Amino acid sequence: MEILLRGILDKLLKGKEPSPQPAVKPISQADVEALVEAKIREHAATLEYTKKDSPGQNQPADQDDYTLTPKQIEYALSLIDRIKNEFELAINPSTLTIKDLNRLIAYNRYKNKGTLVNLVKKGVLKNK
Repeated sequence: MEILLRGILDKLLKGKEPSPQPAVKPISQADVEALVEAKIREHAATLEYTKKDSPGQNQPADQDDYTLTPKQIEYALSLIDRIKNEFELAINPSTLTIKDLNRLIAYNRYKNKGTLVNLVKKGVLKNK
């Protein structure tokens, strides 16, 4: 029992002693500046690489001005065919845009004549 108490006391007394701290090498200001400069150059190079390889460079800024794919043109013509009694296409089908297609879809869904009037004002459709 006495050995046990001595062991506990030794551990308590030795635990209060400061443990040896690992030596930390100070970093000079020049090393920090060199590291920061290297990271900035690396980031700038990454941005340049991304800028050169981005697929959206030559595309218009407004997403609604994209031209349609052949399948979308076919669908837009089928929607226009449904209203052929009142309106007809005034432009070349290849110049239709996504915005025009969305308006045609909105008309066929909600039967709102205002969307067709907007297409007439834009010059996409004309009255018969």
